[in-house]
Amino acid sequence: MWFKISCLFIFISTFGYSQNNEQIIIWQDSIKLSWKNFKDKPDPNVDVVAITASGITFKYSIKKRDDVIIGFTTQVQTIFYPEKSWYKPERANAYILSHEQLHFDITELHSRKFRQQITSILVTENLVENLDLLHLQIQKDLKYMQNLYDSETDNSRIIEAQTKWQKIIHDQLSKYSNYKSLN
Repeated sequence: MWFKISCLFIFISTFGYSQNNEQIIIWQDSIKLSWKNFKDKPDPNVDVVAITASGITFKYSIKKRDDVIIGFTTQVQTIFYPEKSWYKPERANAYILSHEQLHFDITELHSRKFRQQITSILVTENLVENLDLLHLQIQKDLKYMQNLYDSETDNSRIIEAQTKWQKIIHDQLSKYSNYKSLN
């Protein structure tokens, strides 16, 4: 008998939670962001050219027999939220878009790391707590890397740092390719 525990967790870099009817884009190798995907109104009070709202959704189901956990399944997705993402058209260009794409790719990298770590979770009475702790740690790691990326690249202004980050993330995505998003 399956008991489904639906836990939907969304990390959106410095944003609130998504509405269920909101349009989303699920990360795929073959699809890259374009400026038409950024649909929110730009914030005139900040100096950045664009904001990418991306996150990880996480669901799991627990299988029990006689009140004993005997198995589980998970679903981890990398999501882009067009209605929470914006850009300033007068300052936007392909280079800035590639910076924003890398934010989405960093989120996918953490989804892959999360999926990889889930494979080592043992079925015990502490399964739910272990999944939740792992999820929280991935969220912290994701937030840290997103902030570090913007800091080291000065929000894409330091070209050498941007190039370095693109290589790092590309290499890491390749390293974790067995755990990429499947659609």
